[in-house]
Amino acid sequence: MKINEYQQAALSTAYYPKDISLIYLALAINGEAGEVAEKVKKLYRDRNGVGDMNFAKSVALELGDVLWYVSVMASELGFTLEDVAKMNIDKIESRKQRGALGGNGDNR
Repeated sequence: MKINEYQQAALSTAYYPKDISLIYLALAINGEAGEVAEKVKKLYRDRNGVGDMNFAKSVALELGDVLWYVSVMASELGFTLEDVAKMNIDKIESRKQRGALGGNGDNR
């Protein structure tokens, strides 16, 4: 599946309050990313950091939820996922070329 095809499929199942779409979607992305972090936390707490395929699949499913919300929010903002991916790679490549991969700040 291509990334923009995924976005269109995600949009076909999108159900959320449109009057507060950006707030809702931003909070949902954060919530789903928190679920990823919780799984990793518990892996280290309960299994000394030793994962298996079941662990990897459970994290992948949560990452899919993050991707779903990112897809929908990108669309709300007028971007395809391909647009977002390209902008991100361009930004990171620029930082790499300027020796600014480390450090802080959006505009480094």
